[in-house]
Amino acid sequence: MPFDSAYPPLSIPDVDLFSFLFDRNDREFPDDHVILVDVTTRTQHTYRHICETAEKFGKGLKSHWNWQKGDVMAIFSPNSAEIASATFGTQWAGGVVCPFNNQYTTTELASQLKSSQSKGLLTHVTCLQVAREAARLAGLPWSRIIVVGEQDPEGRCRHYSSLFDDSTAIKKASIDPENDLSFLVYSSGTTGLPKGVMLSHKNIVANVLQVTIPDLGNVNWQRDQYLGFLPMYHIYGEFCIAVSVLAPVYRGLTMHIMQKFDLDCLCQVIQESKIAIVYVVPPVVLLLAKHPVVDKYDLSSLRMLHSSAAPLTDDLVGMIHKRLKVPIKQGYGMSEASPGIAGQPWNDWNKTIGSAGTLAPSMSMKLVNNAGTEVPIGEEGEIWIKGPNIFKGYFQNPEATAEAVDADGWYRTGDIGYVDKNHNIYITDRVKELIKYNGFQVAPAQLEGILLAHPAVNDVAVVGLSSPAKATELPRAYIVPAQGFKGDDEKLAREISDWLDRRVAPYKRLRGGIKFIEVIPKSAAGKVLRRLLVEQAKKEESQTLGTWKL
Repeated sequence: MPFDSAYPPLSIPDVDLFSFLFDRNDREFPDDHVILVDVTTRTQHTYRHICETAEKFGKGLKSHWNWQKGDVMAIFSPNSAEIASATFGTQWAGGVVCPFNNQYTTTELASQLKSSQSKGLLTHVTCLQVAREAARLAGLPWSRIIVVGEQDPEGRCRHYSSLFDDSTAIKKASIDPENDLSFLVYSSGTTGLPKGVMLSHKNIVANVLQVTIPDLGNVNWQRDQYLGFLPMYHIYGEFCIAVSVLAPVYRGLTMHIMQKFDLDCLCQVIQESKIAIVYVVPPVVLLLAKHPVVDKYDLSSLRMLHSSAAPLTDDLVGMIHKRLKVPIKQGYGMSEASPGIAGQPWNDWNKTIGSAGTLAPSMSMKLVNNAGTEVPIGEEGEIWIKGPNIFKGYFQNPEATAEAVDADGWYRTGDIGYVDKNHNIYITDRVKELIKYNGFQVAPAQLEGILLAHPAVNDVAVVGLSSPAKATELPRAYIVPAQGFKGDDEKLAREISDWLDRRVAPYKRLRGGIKFIEVIPKSAAGKVLRRLLVEQAKKEESQTLGTWKL
């Protein structure tokens, strides 16, 4: 039988996200309370400033760009506190925010701009060359490109603030919270190429409340300083805007935002700003547990580390606590759940190590075996979830939506796990083909499609190779070489790998290496039997560890 969250059900207000965050009478903190601190620019953004600049930007979109409800604003930028104002301003004007990975190549970004039907592109000077070329390929006018952060010194495009409008005649868009989208977040779902996850205003409002409840009484807006370095486009339970922007604005938590990860900078900010809570991923936990540079800093202000994106091992939790004397708790989420699904309670971090915690409020869950039958407590099955935070479907892809969500609203996560008698959730495997490298999503089908264009590749399958040393998965390609290309395997592997590197974002590179085989194992229906290749990879690694691409 399905089971429900142990928390009392939530009452979800019927309002859009902007109204939920800024038109409220239950706020404890004052207007001038600092919500975001941009570590790179050394600027502070108060609650009032974020609200006012967002409204000005939203008015400017409507007056200068004739912005319409449902228009999509793509974000292609490293972290910046100004992304908050641009996000809320876009939604004030009725728009949909679509964050993209700022490591995308020109071709990748152009493809996503077309797929999302973006009407505007918010970027950063460090990404401007790729952004302009991608916009050209996608048919998006350069006049629709704006930047956050520093001004473009070459004057190629305007700063987002140049659109600000103070007119009282421009009114906020009318939003249907249940059906109108607030975010379009690209995810690989359970299989295949990236798909646009449609998240309504109600989805996001519900999840902000869902992830707030478990922390009540443990954090205080007057005392606790937070630090976030995870990319705002990123799937930290699948997109980091949730923890870097939405939660701080709602709860009044001061969030220090790093433009990108740097261990020295991370430790320095913790020391200087007396950071209490940091959002991390397993590879960073590994660095904090082992890297010698950590010993140079006083990190005694830390009260808790939040880890997500991939399960932590018991050993890693033990190592980090032994070194820093800091507890670390885990969470579970994905884009399709807006993103939070479950989390460990603060006081249980060391009682259920290895667990992703318990269900968020107003959520239900069941575990289903391959035969479609529910399994009892303690047995493994695919995790199916249901709740007010579950997405509306995949953008312009009803077939994929129907495969992922059944008629009763149950979303098939593609994750394999079990629950104990106290309904703590343990993730043990994945049905999905998705590879996670340092928390980034890598779709095997996408890499395979690119690799097949190389003249030396006759057939190919990409799988994730588990790397305990790096606490992540490494993409590995198994390639059937084309006629005439057999011979020096190492030389050919390097050639193909270098060729691919020029065509994909850095996190998609084949850090697990390339192996040549006679045939790709497939089912009678032609589906790649990836599990066989994963098992083969495990055997190969037990015999010898190829490190040339790590």
